[in-house]
Amino acid sequence: MTAAGGSRNLEKMSSIDAQLRLLAPRKVSEDDKLVEYDALLLDRFLDILQDLHGEQIRETVQDCYELSAEYEGNLDPNKLEEIGRVLTSLDAGDSIVVAKSFSHMLNLANLAEEVQIAYRRRIKLKKGDLADEASATTESDIEETLRRLVVQLKKSPQEVFESLKNQTVDLVLTAHPTQSVRRSLLQKHARIRNCLAQLYAKDITPDDKQELDEALQREIQAAFRTDEIRRTAPTPQDEMRAGMSYFHETIWKGVPKFLRRVDTALKNIGINERVPYNAPLIQFSSWMGGDRDGNPRVTPEVTRDVCLLARMMAANLYFSQIEDLMFELSMWRCSDELRARADELHRSSKRDAKHYIEFWKQVPPNEPYRVILGDVRDKLYNTRERSRHLLANGTSDILEEATFTNVEQFLEPLELCYRSLCSCGDRPIADGSLLDFLRQVSTFGLSLVRLDIRQESDKHTDVMDAITRHLQIGSYREWSEERRQQWLLSELRGKRPLFGPDLPKTEEIADVLDTFKVISELPSDNFGAYIISMATAPSDVLAVELLQRECHVMNPLRVVPLFEKLADLEAGPAAVARLFSIDWYKNRINGKQEVMLGYSDSGKDAGRLSAAWQLYKAQEELVKVAKQFGVKLTMFHGRGGTVGRGGGPTHLAILSQPPDTINGSLRVTVQGEVIEQSFGEEHLCFRTLQRFTAATLEHGMHPPISPKPEWRALLDEMAVVATKEYRSIVFQEPRFVEYFRLATPETEYGRMNIGSRPSKRKPSGGIESLRAIPWIFAWTQTRFHLPVWLGFGSAFKHVIDKDIRNLQMLKEMYNEWPFFRVTIDLVEMVFAKGDPGIAALYDKLLVSEELWPFGERLRKIYEETKSFLLQIAGHKDLLEGDPYLKQRLRLRDAYITTLNMLQAYTLKSIRDPSFDVKVRPHISKEMINESNKPAAQLLKLNPTSEYAPGLEDTLILTMKGIAAGMQNTG
Repeated sequence: MTAAGGSRNLEKMSSIDAQLRLLAPRKVSEDDKLVEYDALLLDRFLDILQDLHGEQIRETVQDCYELSAEYEGNLDPNKLEEIGRVLTSLDAGDSIVVAKSFSHMLNLANLAEEVQIAYRRRIKLKKGDLADEASATTESDIEETLRRLVVQLKKSPQEVFESLKNQTVDLVLTAHPTQSVRRSLLQKHARIRNCLAQLYAKDITPDDKQELDEALQREIQAAFRTDEIRRTAPTPQDEMRAGMSYFHETIWKGVPKFLRRVDTALKNIGINERVPYNAPLIQFSSWMGGDRDGNPRVTPEVTRDVCLLARMMAANLYFSQIEDLMFELSMWRCSDELRARADELHRSSKRDAKHYIEFWKQVPPNEPYRVILGDVRDKLYNTRERSRHLLANGTSDILEEATFTNVEQFLEPLELCYRSLCSCGDRPIADGSLLDFLRQVSTFGLSLVRLDIRQESDKHTDVMDAITRHLQIGSYREWSEERRQQWLLSELRGKRPLFGPDLPKTEEIADVLDTFKVISELPSDNFGAYIISMATAPSDVLAVELLQRECHVMNPLRVVPLFEKLADLEAGPAAVARLFSIDWYKNRINGKQEVMLGYSDSGKDAGRLSAAWQLYKAQEELVKVAKQFGVKLTMFHGRGGTVGRGGGPTHLAILSQPPDTINGSLRVTVQGEVIEQSFGEEHLCFRTLQRFTAATLEHGMHPPISPKPEWRALLDEMAVVATKEYRSIVFQEPRFVEYFRLATPETEYGRMNIGSRPSKRKPSGGIESLRAIPWIFAWTQTRFHLPVWLGFGSAFKHVIDKDIRNLQMLKEMYNEWPFFRVTIDLVEMVFAKGDPGIAALYDKLLVSEELWPFGERLRKIYEETKSFLLQIAGHKDLLEGDPYLKQRLRLRDAYITTLNMLQAYTLKSIRDPSFDVKVRPHISKEMINESNKPAAQLLKLNPTSEYAPGLEDTLILTMKGIAAGMQNTG
């Protein structure tokens, strides 16, 4: 290498830092370390890349990064072509390395962001300053919320305490096909975060610093060297185990820790009581292994396994803590009640237990608490082992009597210890680990989570039809709703069994019935709700009630209709009213009913604006109906992680619900990658629990305003126009589906092995049959986000053209009405992440020429919509109100752009065999052993691909990278 070449390289090395500094927006505030964190991680990574794959690859990556950054600066499409030229000249192995590098750099940028957010949060807490950056709207601190309710809103502390004690937030974990990061990587990411946070700690010694830096490099390298691509599709059991891993990582310890903070916050407003341990503030449920809607892989056997697995995990978690508790409770003073129990237990147990590590000899009677807890430990051990045997062999020789079968049996000895300690003046000791343990038992029970079952209403109709035909009374499927209800009710009021084992069953019918059989065989505390998707009529609910009775479910599950399509949302309240007016049903539900609202399908069906407004109105109507019949209604919100599927900041989303709709009980799904963002780390878990609890309390005690009649009228008019435009393009434009399939990676999406369910409900067909998730995912990939904004522009234009004063009214709605504000802000955030220039390049490369004008028309609508939006929000620039988010997006953009280009050109190579570019010689080196050809090895990871070597992997890596960059995949 010549001297000149050497110095050029040095220059180039130092330039990336300078480059980042130039590109990165200025510091937003004094405590803003984001650019530093990002530069450090990037530097470390580029050094590692050079060590592993040589200098030329590093240079290529740097060139692409700089070109992308320049493009982000001036949006000059020629820069995109330049990046394209660099990328298309790479051979297959090299392009995998480059895709992997950018995907990895984006993950690192996201980690830098998380560390920065946590860092600023700590500084603010130290200063005790929670007022800045409008924290009231996005962050709900429990302490601050309680103080605000008491001081500003003049509620009495006792009133606040009563509300809090009686509220429930039930978080329902669902495995979503879009959890696109593997667990092996998530763990490495967590370690990178920890190293980074410690490196910048105040009191760090030079030796610590060196070791941390080494650890940081090691983890970055380990993550880069891990295959990001799942080579096999996950099964429902995999999804469930992945979901459950969050319990032992963060949620298990996080719940008691959070409840302690609530106690402290209460103390600070003058309440000297703790939240009772059995107050159901937080509950957890799950859909993993219970949701069979459109997923044939969730069989009755899967449901059984998942329940037993959760029971085993719960018993194991308790068991791992019980010995610590025995150590702690070494007191000898106790109440007479406890002493009598301890003596009795001591007399009846005579043997040593050598399979325990601690307390294996018989505990002496002068340590009464340990005697009691020793018995709890034996039962926990048996409970765990019995579940393990049932899982492995289907039978167990441990008798059920030797285990805990319900939570009351488990709580009773613990409550006894608690009462006894308090009566002997040892309350401070009782309020230590014992209280935490009691709170865990109340939250998680013996089943860890409650499993919901979800099934399509059509499947139940099939079963009913088979039964009525077998009984020779006609075809249930062809009956009118009236006739169906009449028959179902007469059967429900009668006692006779409907069918015997001789009922002729198809495989699908057997599956439905076997699911009910599993529910009847397992302990009832395993289950939550039975959700019927595509529910439209009362008979849908009654059919499930009848099937539960027929299959001998002793404690029937509550039946929850799910309304998702626009028409179902409109008809929902009337259907629920008809259901409540049936006496049999009204008596059965005991004054409580749950209804689930689907966010994603309604959005796909009519566009975001109409869906959001219809959901708002449906909730208001449902609450009216429930009040009229004296029923307490719980809304179950099925929101996805993305804006297109109802996602967005939790606090805002809750506070923008109509008044009276939450009423102290909220159920929400936490899906796929959102689980990681909510529970991936201890402080994230704490923040999630705090947000939900605080926002639910505030919504109940200080409800948002009801919209003025003229606002409603305006929105009604806008929704009609928006739906019309959305449908005229998505459903009526004859070549739309063709354009969609060409302009986005939708066709290739199915290869990603993200989730356990197919991406379409029916194999053939257009947009209707496509699941909401791939529909959004595909548009997010090209940064065009069509489903989120389509319809808004024409609706704004229509009402403003009609009367210019409407613009003033829209501004007023934006400033005064939380629901409208949230709807607009979320769309604004999506515009900030979008880039029509990139979508245009996809068109140019992938779409046939006669469809180009269609793409141009859509991009024109995009720009129009954006300018209306800014006008209404009163912003000159996108995200003017949120400088932190703006800065974070700018940092990410340069990485995403390169991945977009790589994706577009890879799709081109996959779809167009005549696409020919001059490939330069292979440049990435494998530093260890020259003889094994590294690129060849990378290509061998996926030997079965039907595309040319390396293309599929490159494509999947770009999809994952862009998804990580957009942070809301599907």
